[in-house]
Amino acid sequence: MNQYKKMVAAAIAAHVPELDMREISTMIETPPEAHMGDYAFPCFRLAKTMRKSPQLIAEDISNKIICPDIFEKCMNEGAYVNFFFNRKKLAEEMIGQVLAEKESFGSSKEGNGKIICIDYSAPNIAKPFHVGHLRSTVIGNALYKIYSHLGYTCIGINHLGDWGTQFGKVIVAYRNWGDAKAIEKEPIQSLLDLYVKFHEEAEKNPSLEDEAREWFTRMEKGDEEALSLWKWFSTETIKELEKIYALLGVKFDYYTGESFYNDKMEPVLRDLADKNLLTESQGATMIDLEAFGMPPCLVQKSDGSTLYATRDITAAIYRKNTYDFFKCLYLTDYSQKLHFAQWFKVIELMGYEWHLDLLHLPFGRVTHEGRRIQTRKGTVVLLEEVLNGAIDRVKEIIEEKNPNLENKLETAVAVGVGAVIFNDLSNNRIKDISFSWETAFSFEGETGPYVQYTHARACSVLRKASEAAISQANHMEGQYLTDDISYEVIRKIEQFSDSIADAKNKNEPSILTRHVIDLAQAFNRFYHDHPVLNAEPEQRNARLALVAAVKETLSTGLSLLGIQAPEKM
Repeated sequence: MNQYKKMVAAAIAAHVPELDMREISTMIETPPEAHMGDYAFPCFRLAKTMRKSPQLIAEDISNKIICPDIFEKCMNEGAYVNFFFNRKKLAEEMIGQVLAEKESFGSSKEGNGKIICIDYSAPNIAKPFHVGHLRSTVIGNALYKIYSHLGYTCIGINHLGDWGTQFGKVIVAYRNWGDAKAIEKEPIQSLLDLYVKFHEEAEKNPSLEDEAREWFTRMEKGDEEALSLWKWFSTETIKELEKIYALLGVKFDYYTGESFYNDKMEPVLRDLADKNLLTESQGATMIDLEAFGMPPCLVQKSDGSTLYATRDITAAIYRKNTYDFFKCLYLTDYSQKLHFAQWFKVIELMGYEWHLDLLHLPFGRVTHEGRRIQTRKGTVVLLEEVLNGAIDRVKEIIEEKNPNLENKLETAVAVGVGAVIFNDLSNNRIKDISFSWETAFSFEGETGPYVQYTHARACSVLRKASEAAISQANHMEGQYLTDDISYEVIRKIEQFSDSIADAKNKNEPSILTRHVIDLAQAFNRFYHDHPVLNAEPEQRNARLALVAAVKETLSTGLSLLGIQAPEKM
């Protein structure tokens, strides 16, 4: 909650003993129209306890309340108590705060001492990193940055899909049709071709599926040939993955894939047995979840091999013991909702109270031209191709519109990659996305490049101002920023911390994405209607200060989304 909401909540609390500060703060709203005030407190909930109409309660509170100094007035309108900022004071306070705090603006210490584990990206070894993996990667990266900004200690984990029957399939395919030189030259494409080839051949010869399962069982039992091939496939894939992560600007604290937990599963299986949670069916071992309206959670196949659930349960216990997390977040598409519900329930049945701190954050699927992306059928759009396509498009635009731009390649990468990331994060997390080459890196309208260009525009204004003007801007007078257009920009800056907190509370980066778009649009209206460098000295100083504050806020907002903010475009 930002400082001004706290002031409103405290002022209300002095006259509403029925509610505490926390409850009041959650009820405070931003009115839909500017003439209705800046913050509003609805009184409907109080009608029953106070035995008055909401309108009379609002009138009574507004007559008694001591309005905080930053507010010009407090009055009721219907059943609401409305607070109106003193525009001059708000302008001076907000701009001063932004220019003093710079990149830490909007941060807090609410998360101090609390650890957040975030499990995101998690592509599969020996399979391509396609556009379907982008969502988990960029949403997870944005949440990592947002939580960190609010004082939490974040641990980013790339839980690579580096174990399972699919490796038996790739091994069988390699032994039958593989070429070592082709894999070394183009590992991702070659391994994908083998995986697709396996499924094509298995339709004609189903015994290949049995052979694949046998090879995976050999892997689990430590067979030297099987593990040697698996390690080779893994090493070659990770090399390619790291190129894409470098382009995206994404880093992880740990690459602990499924294989990391191989030697940690046996104690967990014994613990499940000791707690009488295991049952057998046709040689397989499972946890019966019928009482909770779910299918059984299978943890061991009849051949002794383990499953995703076994490894996820083991990983959660390991993470709790190792990091003592406050929350552990899992970013996957919503098709895995049942899987997470099952093994979360198993953690609960094992008696671990921290099962409530495990959060599955599902997101919508990515389709391509109306079809699901399926690796086994080869219907994938490689993420590297999309990123490089966006970069090439930006290069063309630069050559056309600003051929003398310094650092053209670095700018093209920042803008092209930023366009792809922003396009994804501008969508609500749970929304399905239909990938299209036409819209993947659009630069028109409410896009990443639009926000980046707005930031670069603010930087350009500041570069053109003299050092003396910049120095004087630090002592600006808020009275020159009280008009509606300037004030709209200031209010967007004031609401920035709320957008970060809201994005964290809902684990929804699109809230912050929406806010930086709104701020950019408000600033561009200001820039269009208000001369800055040619204004009268006092007015120029105030407007320059506002430009500097917008520049800092946009830069911070883009950074929290995992996007660069070039100073020239």
